[in-house]
Amino acid sequence: MSDSPLDILNHVFGYDSFRASQRDIVNCVTGGQDALVIMPTGGGKSLCYQIPALARTGVGVVVSPLIALMEDQVSALKELGVNAGYLNSTLDYDTVWHTENAIRSGELDMVYIAPERLIQERTLALLHDAEIALFAIDEAHCVAQWGHDFRADYLKLDVLHNQFPKVPRIALTATADERTRAEIIERLRLENAQQFISGFDRPNIHYRIQQKNKPREQLLRFLKDEQQGNCGVIYCLSRAKVEDTATWLCQQGFNALPYHAGLPASVRQQNQSRFLREDNIIIVATIAFGMGIDKPDVRFVCHLDMPKSVEAYYQETGRAGRDGQPSTALLLYGLEDIVKLRQMTENSDGSEMFKRQEQHRLNAMLGLCEVTGCRRQVLLRYFGDEMPEPCGNCDNCDSPPDTWDATEAVRKALSCVYRSGQRFGASHVIAILRGSDNEKIRTCGHNHLSTYGIGKELSTDEWRSVFRQLIASGLLAVDTAGYGALQLTEQCRPILRNEQTIAMRRDKPVQTRATQRKPTQDIDEAQIPLWNALRRVRKELADEHGVPPYVIFHDATLKDMLEKFPLSEWEMLSVTGVGDRKMAQFGEAFLEVFREFEYDQ
Repeated sequence: MSDSPLDILNHVFGYDSFRASQRDIVNCVTGGQDALVIMPTGGGKSLCYQIPALARTGVGVVVSPLIALMEDQVSALKELGVNAGYLNSTLDYDTVWHTENAIRSGELDMVYIAPERLIQERTLALLHDAEIALFAIDEAHCVAQWGHDFRADYLKLDVLHNQFPKVPRIALTATADERTRAEIIERLRLENAQQFISGFDRPNIHYRIQQKNKPREQLLRFLKDEQQGNCGVIYCLSRAKVEDTATWLCQQGFNALPYHAGLPASVRQQNQSRFLREDNIIIVATIAFGMGIDKPDVRFVCHLDMPKSVEAYYQETGRAGRDGQPSTALLLYGLEDIVKLRQMTENSDGSEMFKRQEQHRLNAMLGLCEVTGCRRQVLLRYFGDEMPEPCGNCDNCDSPPDTWDATEAVRKALSCVYRSGQRFGASHVIAILRGSDNEKIRTCGHNHLSTYGIGKELSTDEWRSVFRQLIASGLLAVDTAGYGALQLTEQCRPILRNEQTIAMRRDKPVQTRATQRKPTQDIDEAQIPLWNALRRVRKELADEHGVPPYVIFHDATLKDMLEKFPLSEWEMLSVTGVGDRKMAQFGEAFLEVFREFEYDQ
């Protein structure tokens, strides 16, 4: 194509103007320069390489680790009139042959290639025979060797700089702290790239972090009180928990599907496809699911186990609310999560430096969980982004937590850990403090300790909160070689010597948020029949074309139609998200709906 970037934005993608830094990024890459783009999920990263690929001569090569999603991504481009294809291990020989010929002959505008295929000699030879518009390295944080989504094949992508030095490259990700950005630049040889770092804030997401207390009941209450009929993702740490949770949710009447790396590829593909194409589906998954998911109307992301880093938390919660509508990120965490993640880090095969870095990341995540102020301020500060005022859209802003002078309780807890030999986990130490009469305590002789029964004034849950916060603050360590035994650290000496006091947050009863807005809340009640008719036509067209409904039009486009009530082709083209190709393919079907409603009024 030889159109200007703005013409492509208007006529292909159907948008009037660029958002935020999109224009500068597009102009940079279209002009032949390299770029590193850090932009939050839903910020429009894909346009930053799709438009330059169409504006420049040749084929745009998109390096993507998301084999399971390439077909949907290519289908979406084809619906826009873009000649797109992909190369990965799922294709048969004939399809690969035809796609490679289309690349050589210049028939394709864009091709998606998995990194493991890109670095093969056959593929590199193919690219040398073709005219390349640009290389886009999507999900670039995968190059960070100790990051949360590391892909070994990404380490070899410096071949693009070495073999194609004159072809511009653009690396993009939503999640990268300063250390990860430096690693991306070094490993991809992007030292001369312009850096575009957008703000990390996702203001439409309500962040909520709660202590675990009967987590299934908490989850059920959240879904029934706030998320009836909504799509969402629930993350669990283990495959077994994924399957158990999905089965249990189905028994409770929800459409829940499991997703983890242990399932057959066909089952994963089917479940992912249902999630993308159907309404009211909940995916229960390990972190194997989600990267690159472009579904705009995910209303919630729930973690039933604590992520091991702020980067992972931000990346996973960012899958909610890509359409800008109100969404919720709920995290349930507890003492057992902290113990388990510390053990996983210490018992990993990484170097001592890696283990220290992972502990720092885990400590930052714990800090986000335990903070008494605005969570969004802490989250953004981690990525070097400052928010001067509290956000007003997190649980701590909604209802600031209470703190209490826990000095005496902490001394009792630390003394009990010491007197029981620093060989037991929190549950046993709490049983001693509360004066429990059980066989283990009697066998160990712990009913004769001076700390036996001195903590009856606090409940078991209150003591678990104390120990959780002691571990999070580094006053207690977890023996990672054994069964999670608690051990004193040097930091606790001033408290035991009565030289220091300590305040702790008081865990509040779990509350739902009755004010959660529904996607249709800003639609006038009289327009609901028209809204439903538009969604029905969209679903019919999506089924006919074999694509998810949002590939036809996003909800935001349907809402703009409601506002503008188009009755002609010209009026339909003024709707956000309606370009020339989509007008030609789908416009008349939607115009008929408006004409019918005009006639009925």
